[in-house]
Amino acid sequence: MNRRHYESVVIINAALEDDQIEQTISRVEETITTNGGEIINTDKWGRKRLAYPIKKSKTGYYLVLRYFASPAIISTIERNFRLDETIVRYLTVVLDKNALEALEKQKESLDENDEEDIVSEIIKD
Repeated sequence: MNRRHYESVVIINAALEDDQIEQTISRVEETITTNGGEIINTDKWGRKRLAYPIKKSKTGYYLVLRYFASPAIISTIERNFRLDETIVRYLTVVLDKNALEALEKQKESLDENDEEDIVSEIIKD
């Protein structure tokens, strides 16, 4: 089966309690894995101001998921996003070769910065 690398950005209603948001995140992850997807990375950006009001709300909780899945199950995953009342908006895109290379470079630069911070703290002590 042909599997592709996808990225989904999900905006969850920020008016929910933290535990309700965590339940929504676990439901989203469970939806992906039960339909045959393999989650690579979950990025919780937290509560952010929206570019424009959505359903009279000015803030949302941003969640970015990167995963492998077959193209056939994306419609099922997005249908579950649409039916979940706590999810305000979502967007799923296929990551091409250039996007994957950019993500790797970003990850490498973050790793190098972490190493430099550790070295500088050791030197200070």
